[in-house]
Amino acid sequence: MSSTGLNRTLVLEVVRVTEAGAIAASALNGRGNEKAADAAAVEAMRKAFNSLHIDGRVVIGEGERDEAPMLYIGEEVGAGGVAVDIALDPLEGTTICAKAMPNALAVVAISERGGLLNAPDVYMDKIAVGGGLPDGVIDLDKTATENVEAVAKAKGKGVKEMMVCVLDRPRHAKLIKELRGIGCGVALIGDGDIAGVIATTDTKTGIDMYMGSGGAPEGVLAAAALRCIGGQMEGRLLYRNDDERARAHKWGIEDLNRKYTMTDMASGDVIFAATGVTDGTMLDGVHRTPEGITTDTVTMRSKSKTIRRVQTLHGYDKEA
Repeated sequence: MSSTGLNRTLVLEVVRVTEAGAIAASALNGRGNEKAADAAAVEAMRKAFNSLHIDGRVVIGEGERDEAPMLYIGEEVGAGGVAVDIALDPLEGTTICAKAMPNALAVVAISERGGLLNAPDVYMDKIAVGGGLPDGVIDLDKTATENVEAVAKAKGKGVKEMMVCVLDRPRHAKLIKELRGIGCGVALIGDGDIAGVIATTDTKTGIDMYMGSGGAPEGVLAAAALRCIGGQMEGRLLYRNDDERARAHKWGIEDLNRKYTMTDMASGDVIFAATGVTDGTMLDGVHRTPEGITTDTVTMRSKSKTIRRVQTLHGYDKEA
């Protein structure tokens, strides 16, 4: 992997990509059609990538080539330039957008070539916390109770003061019961676990930790964000059948039980950008006003530890 890092202009250029995806998806906000909203975001994001001066390779995308016409794993994008790997979710929270609920995002992470885990589209067991805590304060090999107690001690809080974000899914019933059994609060979210992980870094959200299983691609994107903003995360891939295990081997994963650290999932110089599609705890959604379309984006870079909030007014094309 190159030691020179990414061109700093990419930090702002990638914003155009997430903005394009968010605007396209927002046109179908609340229309009840998840596939159409996702397809609109994919097409807009793919077109925007072509204007970037990169030699991009999609390592986390819309699926394999025979499953997705654009932004599939292995697709090459960009107008030529620095070699980078790309992880993306054109519409994080397709159900959220379809139902006009909070926290739908358009998300992209870019790293130096080889910097992002090429994770198959399977589930990943995840645990994450924000920055400022001792290294190794969380551990997937420990129980939920042990992890909450360790983080609470590090934060100087009581267990009953802790709040853990968990996806509201039947598979998490046992986890939720354990957390509530020790007096810990549980903030349930319907979708959008990238936003859930990032929420651990913002004291205004009241979220101390993130726990539970969700998509592995989203796990890599969340790790990329934490690399930039600060925090800790671990993940372990979960396989429901032999087909999923075979898919993992296809992408070069030999140790199926490996516990991945944050830097295993996102290393080197990393850029992360997310644009709100619907209003949420982290970002405002896309809004159409008489003057134009407004977008709200956060963009981060691990090398410089910079975090920028980009609020843009996109004027209407008067000749259209």
